[in-house]
Amino acid sequence: MAGRILGRTLATVSLSVALASVTVKSSGPCGIPECRSSFSSCGFHLNSNIMSGSNGAKENSHKKARTSPYPGSKVQRSQVPNEKVGWLVEWQDYNPVEYTAVSVLAGPRWADPQISESNFSPKFNEKDGHVERKSQNGRYEIKNGRPRNPAGRTGLVGRGLLGRWGPNHAADPIITRWKRDKSGNKITHPISGKNILQFVAIKRKDCGEWAIPGGMVDPGEKISATLKREFGEEALNSLQKSSAEKKQLEEQLHKLFSQEHLVIYKGYVDDPRNTDNAWMETEAVNYHDETGEIMDNLTLEAGDDAGKVKWVDISDKLKLYASHAQFIKLVAEKRDAHWSEDSETDCHGL
Repeated sequence: MAGRILGRTLATVSLSVALASVTVKSSGPCGIPECRSSFSSCGFHLNSNIMSGSNGAKENSHKKARTSPYPGSKVQRSQVPNEKVGWLVEWQDYNPVEYTAVSVLAGPRWADPQISESNFSPKFNEKDGHVERKSQNGRYEIKNGRPRNPAGRTGLVGRGLLGRWGPNHAADPIITRWKRDKSGNKITHPISGKNILQFVAIKRKDCGEWAIPGGMVDPGEKISATLKREFGEEALNSLQKSSAEKKQLEEQLHKLFSQEHLVIYKGYVDDPRNTDNAWMETEAVNYHDETGEIMDNLTLEAGDDAGKVKWVDISDKLKLYASHAQFIKLVAEKRDAHWSEDSETDCHGL
């Protein structure tokens, strides 16, 4: 589990997402711990606008990656004003702080060596053995042997708590069902008139906030496998099950993760652990149990770094960790489910 602890706080982000395109396809089977354009897949996919550092940044983007102190430390980043985030903006006096956590420098299996080590020759912008060093947002620049954050300056160089130079890939499973009454009928919201959707939320041990389950993609692991593994570990306590229980659980998870699904977001995320040389990217996928029968056969039980787990009604009143509410809002929109009592609510704040 040491290699997985890295990513248990994934997608803890505050990002700006521009819905550039949405395409429907048919579905088929398909503290802070150490960190752990368009994407074609079943369901919906979208392009993300991360306000590439080559052109600057919006005032409401790339904020988390400039906050101080750096998570889990007393390190203060060099201050980066909005107008100087972009790499094309000349800033000769830019003097970022160098910081890589001791836990990363210790050389755990989930972390890269230092760039300066003679036996380390990473293949940036491509698959490097079992390690995926390609970004979901396209090619990134390499400057002085180090990858450069595509969203711009952060006031800190090195890797901080992140294990990989360049992109650190995560996956976030959003499991949903319709809220139903005792007779099995869908419950509609009295004001919006839309059906109420529920999702599985966990309460994090590290910060006490409710969030979407999620974690890092292990080297060589498929995203679909990460999504299923993370949901099992955090929402079903699969790590503590007996061999017989794990086998039965796996059968139910296979049914759940073979359901029709939507790719809600894929790309760079504005995370407080990001640096000039290492950053988080995630893929958020919604698996929907239309009848609720699959999840009825699965007992929610918090595990790993989740303190609690429960079904939560989806609405704009949700208070979730970082930008998880933004992902949930996208799910509600794609499922045409209730989100807000205000009929004028739209995507503008994403």
